[in-house]
Amino acid sequence: MSFWGAAIAIFKKDLVSELRTKEVFNASVVFSLLVIVIFSMAFEPSRQQAQEISGGLLWIAFTFSAVLALGRTFAREMPNDCLLGLQMAPISPTAIYTGKLLSNMVFLGLLELILLPLFALFYNLSSPMWEAAPSLLWIVFLGSWGLAAVGTTFAAIASSVRMRELMLPVLLFPVEIPLILALVEATTAVIQGESIVEPRLWLRVCLGFDVIFTVISLYLFEYVLED
Repeated sequence: MSFWGAAIAIFKKDLVSELRTKEVFNASVVFSLLVIVIFSMAFEPSRQQAQEISGGLLWIAFTFSAVLALGRTFAREMPNDCLLGLQMAPISPTAIYTGKLLSNMVFLGLLELILLPLFALFYNLSSPMWEAAPSLLWIVFLGSWGLAAVGTTFAAIASSVRMRELMLPVLLFPVEIPLILALVEATTAVIQGESIVEPRLWLRVCLGFDVIFTVISLYLFEYVLED
């Protein structure tokens, strides 16, 4: 089987498996919504204040819910030694990583697209977020890519250790800090309607992070699976 044939097969398998149960997606959506609602009720920010803290609120909710989704990346392969079967299959480890990366990007992207309108509704930001929709979609794509690129690798590492649900965020959050900071700054800037120069600077940081960690993960994933 070719590289892309194997990657697409794994991608479709994960997508069909999640569509049948929806257990991870539903849990992640509910968790993110709870975070948004709790912040809204706890602080009751004005519209101006909501614009100023919008990036931080959004990516706190997205990042914590992403951990729930990423944690299941390889956990669903553990029963019946499915992961061992993938390792023994005549396919490249990088194809396994690519298929898992694509499925995680789709899950996280859908999660964020569902929560953006809800966030706009709760914080009375429908107008500025609608005007910034093209930029926000680009930010969502880069954020989903970055979280999935690192999270897929660390999910594979955490799947073979005890307390993997706790180990994944411990490994993931320190590495993702530069990406999350850049996403927060870019999101806040576009919602506030600031000059395009500053958002573009942060988007370049996000893109650089995504490319670098995707390449590193592709190179190291073979050793991750072996361990």
